[in-house]
Amino acid sequence: MTNVWISAAGLCGATIIGSLIGFGIKELPHKWNDTILGYCAGIMLAASTIGLIVPAFEMTDMWWWVAAGVMVGAFFLNVLDYVTPHLHHVTGLDEEEHRNNASLNHVLLFVMAIALHKLPEGMAAGVSMSEGAESSWSVTLGIALQNVPEGMVVIAPLLVAGVSRTRTFVISMAIGLLEIVGVWIGYALGSASRMMLPFMLGFAGGAMLYVTSDEMIPETHAHGYQKQATYAMLVGFMTLVIVEKLC
Repeated sequence: MTNVWISAAGLCGATIIGSLIGFGIKELPHKWNDTILGYCAGIMLAASTIGLIVPAFEMTDMWWWVAAGVMVGAFFLNVLDYVTPHLHHVTGLDEEEHRNNASLNHVLLFVMAIALHKLPEGMAAGVSMSEGAESSWSVTLGIALQNVPEGMVVIAPLLVAGVSRTRTFVISMAIGLLEIVGVWIGYALGSASRMMLPFMLGFAGGAMLYVTSDEMIPETHAHGYQKQATYAMLVGFMTLVIVEKLC
């Protein structure tokens, strides 16, 4: 149980640290924003494959069971993204400000995309903790590493859009707390049944792959800095591969 709390606190703390750093950056240029997100995407790719999907295949002969988990995890994020309302009132801005702020809707969609994948990210760490293998810490470390720059890139767009510093910090705290909830949900589901564990590892990996492909990579390729973002993604991927090798 102690390890689960350490994992949950580490993920939430990394997001908050990134948010605090983000307060010192009034506006992050697209070039650096896309580079940082590309690095995060690379870590996500490595964590989902090396830390979750590969170990899932190694612990069962039922390859189709793991494959089904990957697809269900991706579909779960797809449905969650579709049905979750984008609540504008969380910004604290009045209706008139919303109408006159053309960038706000895009900012909110981006922040919501970050928030949506915090729950399955936490679940991924929780499920890996229930597995009890060494790879469980590499998943937690990988997610924590990408939470810091991710926390940074959430803050700057909200401040530029006119959201108050206090409300912006509350939003970032709520996003971080989602991961704590996710860790415990994932741990409970992974511990409930040994037969379900490979499926849940695949589920968590599929959810992370979906977010990386559907949200993060397209965002890094939308402003003309795709080359930098691509190399940053490779660096992020190799960062976690090396961490996994050294651990």
